Amino acid sequence: MANWLESVFAFFFKYRLAVFEKGDFAFGSPTSVIVLLVAGALVGVPAILTYAAVRGKSTRRDRWILGTLRGAAILLLVFCLFRPMLLLSAAVPQRNYVGVLIDDSRSMQIADVDAGDARPQTRADVVRHLVAGRDSAIRKALGDRFLVRYFRFSTATQRIASADDVTFDGTSTRLGDAVEHARQELEAVPLSGLVVFTDGADNARTPLGDELLSLRARSVPVFTVGIGRDKFDKDIEIRRVETARTALKGSALMADVLVRQRGYGGQKVPLVVEDEGRVIASQDVKLPSDGDLAPVRVHVALNDAGARTLTFRIAPQAGEQVTQNNAQQALVVVRDRREKILYVEGEPRSEMAFIRRAVASDSNLQLVTLQRTAENTFQRFDVDNGEELAGGFPKTREELFRYRGIILGSVDASLLTRDQLQMLADFVSVRGGGLLLLGGRHAFGEGGYTGTPLAPVMPVVIGGEAVPDSLTFLADIKAELTPAGAASAATQVAPTEDKSSERWKALPAVTSVNFLRGIKPGAVVLLNGVVPEGGRAEAPGEHVRHYEQPVLCYQRFGKGIAIALPIQDTFQWKMGAEVAVDDPTFVTFWRQLLRWLTSDVPNRITVTSQSDVTGAREPIALNAEVADSGFVMRNDAHVVAHLTAPSGATRDLPMEWAVDRDGEYRATFTPDEAGNYQIVAEVEDVAKSSSPPKIAGRPAPDTIRDRASDPTYVRVNPASEASREFVDAEMRASLLQRISRETGGKFYTPSTVNALPEDIALSKRGVTVVNQMDLWDMPVIFLMLVGLVCTEWAYRKQRGLV
Repeated sequence: MANWLESVFAFFFKYRLAVFEKGDFAFGSPTSVIVLLVAGALVGVPAILTYAAVRGKSTRRDRWILGTLRGAAILLLVFCLFRPMLLLSAAVPQRNYVGVLIDDSRSMQIADVDAGDARPQTRADVVRHLVAGRDSAIRKALGDRFLVRYFRFSTATQRIASADDVTFDGTSTRLGDAVEHARQELEAVPLSGLVVFTDGADNARTPLGDELLSLRARSVPVFTVGIGRDKFDKDIEIRRVETARTALKGSALMADVLVRQRGYGGQKVPLVVEDEGRVIASQDVKLPSDGDLAPVRVHVALNDAGARTLTFRIAPQAGEQVTQNNAQQALVVVRDRREKILYVEGEPRSEMAFIRRAVASDSNLQLVTLQRTAENTFQRFDVDNGEELAGGFPKTREELFRYRGIILGSVDASLLTRDQLQMLADFVSVRGGGLLLLGGRHAFGEGGYTGTPLAPVMPVVIGGEAVPDSLTFLADIKAELTPAGAASAATQVAPTEDKSSERWKALPAVTSVNFLRGIKPGAVVLLNGVVPEGGRAEAPGEHVRHYEQPVLCYQRFGKGIAIALPIQDTFQWKMGAEVAVDDPTFVTFWRQLLRWLTSDVPNRITVTSQSDVTGAREPIALNAEVADSGFVMRNDAHVVAHLTAPSGATRDLPMEWAVDRDGEYRATFTPDEAGNYQIVAEVEDVAKSSSPPKIAGRPAPDTIRDRASDPTYVRVNPASEASREFVDAEMRASLLQRISRETGGKFYTPSTVNALPEDIALSKRGVTVVNQMDLWDMPVIFLMLVGLVCTEWAYRKQRGLV
């Protein structure tokens, strides 16, 4: 359609629309001719007026219409005598260079280009037809006008002798790097523009903005040719997988798999999760509508320690055009260690005993318990030695910050000093720890926490008017799973999301003695609580109607997380009359909850990588954060990253302090082996803290965890890198149009690309010459003149004036 319209325009106006867009309008007649034409006009105008005044059979209206038609014809002739023209700057043949960049990646092997009755052509075949071979019209036209330099690009950009040297076997597409590389290589020569033949499937990790700014600043137009279809007929694609990068052994992992499809809407297909080829989870997925991106939540049990490469896969379906995008990988580091959690309880109660019993046999959770039995008297459970917590609740940051999670039970705020309350707040915001607040007679507002440093940390509102006496407020609460709770591993008490929801509905009601004012704006409710039919909800002297409160909610606070569970007897989920003796819900819930509490808690030294799965020889950025024992960030450390390659070879990589961020150190390395790289950051000469940690008056011994980070892993997988080529592999016309628009070029498809050589010649770049292109002989002017004369004659005929 576009070609037809352009041909019609060129037929009537002599030149293509692009010529008019690039040219400057001018008149070419000499001054003497213009003077004579003006003089003639001065004589002709009175003649026309006299003609209009002539009487006879004509009316005044007839004379004005005929005068207008005759005047328009004369003006059109005068316009032609002025010799209108376009002044057009065009490239001088064989004096300018053009860079032709050909996408050499594997996505060009997709066969989605219509070839009539024959099988669809691959994108690579279309490129070969357009620019490769001696019979290529585009290649010949470019060669006649310009000095052409060819490049191929995928992961890297390389100069080639001709378009015949492409292999279409690259494992990634870096479009921005390619155009910048070609611009730099041709910077010293007169450059008319860059031509890019690609499907636009750019999968570089950096945006194109900087490269486009550079091209625009240097006035280098980019002409993009989009190869392939912008919408597939039939395709199922796993766009990406979002999941935690670390987990504790035995945890339930919730993975969000983003699925998009065309042509299979509403169908059910199996989604399989594999761990090193072994199927560990499977569930049926109902595919969304065409083009929609839908998250699918998958529950995965992680029972094997180490760096686990999980593959999420949907089997290829009948008629699917691209099958390479049906799988994605995620690297999850499963740690087999004991997470140390401090549980502080202000009074003897059954809840504590049931919680300790639920996690007692879990080898990955150490629940150190400090229970107040009388004034200034505490009982300790599961401590490492006789000195731990010998003085009661920790009195220094260093002692408190050794724990990765804290559970605060029914502990009155008056039992803690203001400094200890501030340390608890700092444990969450500065140390990045997890704080779990349980319900009870001396918890939340009833415990006097309103106005304390811990109140802002809580995800629930406890301030406002006077809080009712905890002994007279009591509510029966039935837990209901919220949509956010359905997506959380903490509330996953059954193998599937549906079964977990059913299980929560079947659990008995529990009770709360904490009157809450609401939740904070940034909090998320996982379990909501409502009063069941016939249940109690009584405040002092009155019945609270329509009362509801969160059963489990959380908020991010600083670097850590604060969780509220304002229930005093969750053990009812174990001991309720309607609960079977062997029901594992209570145990599963508490184990999952405590794993979640400590899941993202950092050590003093942490190291992370830019990505967990990458391709061979792709640079990997490492970031390490270093703090002292009080978790004050340090900038004076000597940090070394110890790398262990898949073959077992080791190397040390010094890390430099990032001046713009306290306590952050950076380094980059390029892997050269396939497999898992292990990275450990170690601090060799970290400065001592101004207040060294002490236990019972003696400095605490340094441990391996104090000097080195937990290992992190990067998986180098060329196959995974190659599969990225087929994610979102439809031709991205919007991206290519943006590139051409922002650089002053133009976007083409194979059906419109024939105009490319002439458009480059008109780009006004490089060595140019000004051409005068006459407009007086345009067919449209002749047709207008004939039309005016014929219209005048027809009007005279119709009015009987001839």
